[in-house]
This record gives sequence, C-alpha cells and structure tokens, in this order.
Amino acid sequence: MAEPARAVIDRVASSFVEFATDQVTVSTTDGPIEWPGYSRALAEAADRTGERESVVCGVGDIGGTRTVVIAFEFGFLGGSVGGETGNRIAAAFRAARELRAPVVSLVATGGSRMQEGMRALSQLQRIARESALTRQAGLPQLAVLRDPTTGGGWATLGAGADVTLALTGAQVGFAGSRVRPEGDPTAYTAEGQLAGGHVDQIVTPESLGAAVTRWVRLLTRPASKAAPPPAALGHSTAPATGWAAVRAAREPSRPRAARYLDSYFAWRENLSGDRCGGVDAGVLCGIGFRHGEAVAYAAQCGTATLPAGFRTAARLVRLADRLSIPVLTLVDTNGAANDGMAERAGAGSAIAELFAAIAEAAVPVTSLVIGEGGSGGALAFASPEHTWVTPDSYFSVTSPEAATAILKRPEADVPAIANQLRLRPQDLVELGVARGIVRPDDT
Repeated sequence: MAEPARAVIDRVASSFVEFATDQVTVSTTDGPIEWPGYSRALAEAADRTGERESVVCGVGDIGGTRTVVIAFEFGFLGGSVGGETGNRIAAAFRAARELRAPVVSLVATGGSRMQEGMRALSQLQRIARESALTRQAGLPQLAVLRDPTTGGGWATLGAGADVTLALTGAQVGFAGSRVRPEGDPTAYTAEGQLAGGHVDQIVTPESLGAAVTRWVRLLTRPASKAAPPPAALGHSTAPATGWAAVRAAREPSRPRAARYLDSYFAWRENLSGDRCGGVDAGVLCGIGFRHGEAVAYAAQCGTATLPAGFRTAARLVRLADRLSIPVLTLVDTNGAANDGMAERAGAGSAIAELFAAIAEAAVPVTSLVIGEGGSGGALAFASPEHTWVTPDSYFSVTSPEAATAILKRPEADVPAIANQLRLRPQDLVELGVARGIVRPDDT
C-alpha cells in the first residue's frame, strides 16, 4: 500500500496547513446512487486512516516557496475519486490561483469511486477544468506518481502536469491491475512510462523531497532577461574553408551539448519524452539554474533528431513560454532522421510543431550552433533572430555530401561544394543568419 498522505507531505514540505474543506463530516448516507453499505465503508475508512476523504489538500512550504499540495490517501477506499474528492481538489486549484502558487500533486489512486457511479467519474472533468484554468493563469503543476497511480488520477493530475515524477517501481497506467488485459506488464510501471515518453524522471522515496524542491525552484524563478549564449568550449578561431568547417564540426572530440549545459548551469533537471509515446536520447530538454534564475534548454547531441526529439523540444518551449522562462537551444545535428520509421512517426509534423513553438513564443529564445547545422532539422531548433555560432560549427541548407549527390557531381567534389555553400561561421554572420561568433573567453 502507498505511504500515508501526511507522511509523503512531510517528505516534500517543511510546513503544511490544511484547507478548512478537509474538516467536513463523513457522509452518513449511501451516496448518490444509494450503494448498499457505502456509508459504512466511508466510516471505516475514516477510522482506519484518520482522514475524512481520499485527499488531503493545503498549503505547504517547499524550499521556501508557498505551494498548494494535493496528496492522495490510498488507505481511504484505495485513494478513489468521489464527489467530495472532486470538491477538495477543485478548491485546491482555486486557492492556487488566488495565492499565485504552484501545485504539487502527490498521486496514489485506484481510479474513480464506483459506489458513486457517474457522479464520481464526472469529477475528472472538474479536475481537468480546474487544472486548465490554473495552467492558463501561468502557474506550474508538478505531479508525483506513487504506487499505484491508475485510472482518472493518472489521466488528469498525473499525465496532465507540466512535470511528472514517478517513484521507483510504482504501478502507473490508465488500466488498473484487476481490469487490464494479459500482456506486457512493464507497460504499467513507472519505468515503462518513462521509456514510453510519458514520465520525466524516476525518483526514490528517499530523494523525493530534494527532487520536488529543485523542480519547484526551477518552475517558479524564471530569469528576468534573455539567456546569453554560452562561451565556446572548443576552437577559438574560425576555419579558413567550408570543408575545414565541416571537418571541425565532425571531430569526435568536439564538445557536445551535455558539456555545454554543465558548464552553463549551476545545476539542471531534465525533462523526458514527447507525451506521444516517444523518447529521443539525442535531445536534452529541461530547465537549469544559472545565477539564481531558471533558464529552459533544448539541446541536440549530434545525432539525427527523431520526431520524438522535435516534439519534446516543442513541449519544453511551450512550457517555458507559459511560465515566462527564457529558452536556450543548442544546435548540433547532421539533420532530421529521414528513414521510414521517422516518416511513419510524423517527422514533418514534428518539425513543424517545433518551428511553430519557437515562432509563437513570447519569451526570448537564444540559440547557439555548437557543431553541425544540418538543414531544416537543425534550423527548427534555432531562433530566427538570436542565433550565434561557435568557431567549430557550420550551418548549411544541406550537407555537402547530399548537395553533391543532388547535383550529380563526383564524390571528389564534396570539399569544393562545401566551400560553395558558404556554411562557415563567418559566412553565417555575413549572410545575416547568425548574430556573431562566440569565443572561448566570452561570458
């Protein structure tokens, strides 16, 4: 059974004050559909847990930030959602909007309370509405998936959060254990949901408090101005020829995205997955702390970017835009993945999604090309007005090899084609594609 609600609250909050709505009396009737024995089950659940409903809601201090906390008590009828549960969750979201506070949901539920019939199931619509209004108000939502998180609790508070953490080994899925079909059991685990792109991080109970504190800080302390481009970590001088630029960008020892991010941020946390069933290990997305303020990042790692990578980056940009967090993107790819699998996964629509997210963003987006800038798959990650380049990078309409093939030229002409494409860092500045070349000593 999941850890009691108040014990989990103690893990994440240094103080906690319940809302007055948590003091109502347990119903003495058998509910809206007169389910036999329902009132007795409620009374027994209250005696067993010391709670009056399946959620405990209030205001807590998390890392110095006033936060609305929604914690499920699984011992109370399996943490099921009924009418009063919906009332309390709705009131908690309203309080968050009044207080301008983030919401942390500590979820452990078996689903909707069948003893209340459709009145229980309809609470999911209320929860979704309150969550949407809170999202529109520009307030962040963080969910922690405890064991188990199934049914409507997963499909609203869990999967609908901006950032979703899950406890190691937790059962997570829309279908509960007693109603799911035979098949792949790993699909219903926290680890399976992470692999499928639906969960951002797996955490242990012992590390939960620190993880939640870090995320609350990242989501509530946006930087006040555009992110400056990182200093170059590789070469200090621009290449003499286009082919030299290509070769420099392709050097195996060249600094990659992870090294740039670690140098740029004091600390950072990654987001994972596109929420559509995909994960791209070649794209790093998340939020980092720099000089006491949060900056979001989406960084290519030098591989061909998958549709899931573009969708995850678009998700990151839209989240940052809603929370007024400036964005840094790092461009480094030989191009978008273009095999049959990528096409079936919607490569074109995924790239379009990221182009649109950056074009629509009201927050400043700063981009730095740190290696290969291969065609539209790289351009989708770049800011149209605030792109910078490192000395060991290039940006091209297509690769020199592809251009040579398209022009039906011999392979020996690849270096010459690279020169003709004007893809060097200094060429990009002259063409107005980049604002400037950053150097190793730039800050």
